[in-house]
Amino acid sequence: MSTATIIESRTALVKSLAHEAGFDYCGISKAEFLEDQAPLLEEWLKAGRQGKMGYLERNFDKRLDPTLLVPGAKSVVTLLYNHYPPEALPKEDNFHIARYAYGQDYHKVIKEKMRALMEMIQEQVGEVEGRIFVDSAPVMERSWAQKSGTGWIGKNSLLLTKESGSYFFIAELITDLELNPDGPMPDYCGTCTKCIDSCPTEAITPYQVDGSRCISYFTIELRDEIPDEVKGKFENWIFGCDICQEVCPWNRFAKHHQESKFLPDEELLSMNISDWQNLNLESYQRLFKGSAVKRAKYEGLKRNIEFVSRDQ
Repeated sequence: MSTATIIESRTALVKSLAHEAGFDYCGISKAEFLEDQAPLLEEWLKAGRQGKMGYLERNFDKRLDPTLLVPGAKSVVTLLYNHYPPEALPKEDNFHIARYAYGQDYHKVIKEKMRALMEMIQEQVGEVEGRIFVDSAPVMERSWAQKSGTGWIGKNSLLLTKESGSYFFIAELITDLELNPDGPMPDYCGTCTKCIDSCPTEAITPYQVDGSRCISYFTIELRDEIPDEVKGKFENWIFGCDICQEVCPWNRFAKHHQESKFLPDEELLSMNISDWQNLNLESYQRLFKGSAVKRAKYEGLKRNIEFVSRDQ
């Protein structure tokens, strides 16, 4: 069997196993320096669009070169996992949290599936080295997702798919396994600017988000007081924000996920503004045990609630 045939067979196997493991999309790129992203990242950082997210300023070279993260890497396997919920939290008389945070922390859920996939690959192929990444380490996940053809980067800077929109978690397996790369997908945003027009804090310019102005940054990453200049602009979002996804025409094709671990607790579904405003530490710990909301911490979530409550 020729080397080309072996690589083709292994590529098909990896994609088949990815779907068997529950992932919705699987795309492959050659593990090489992201040359086209280097000047864009440098410009974004120099403009201060990372705000106080200092970790984005570190490991510049590693963000662009996967072989610095995994020596001997030959392929970057990108995987998408749907998180669009079958039931959204009530809009009326309520504050909002991003849909991805309804259930258990995606880092743990997806990493578990990635480990299972890695084991499946090793069982079928033999000795394979690699590392898995789920929104962790300096990996430019959306760039790899676009390069691997799983979708395109929309004007809101999120990965979009024609079949299912943008409600996906992105994970990578950087491996020494040589696989056939997929090509990038064309941009299908066209002349649409709904995400740009709908952002309350004007954080979005075409294909780029000013992280220091994004509601998700203010409600999750920022540890200081939220500046008064954005008062009245949060539209009741207290953890993350889905506005630019809610207005995106491609999300009319979003399909409900089948992951029980991402379903919201019944207590969370029944919350209203008064419940949020009276949230105490005990209730917070019970309601968000094992949740991504824990990233904001109790004090941060209370700060967000109090900030948004000024508009009531």
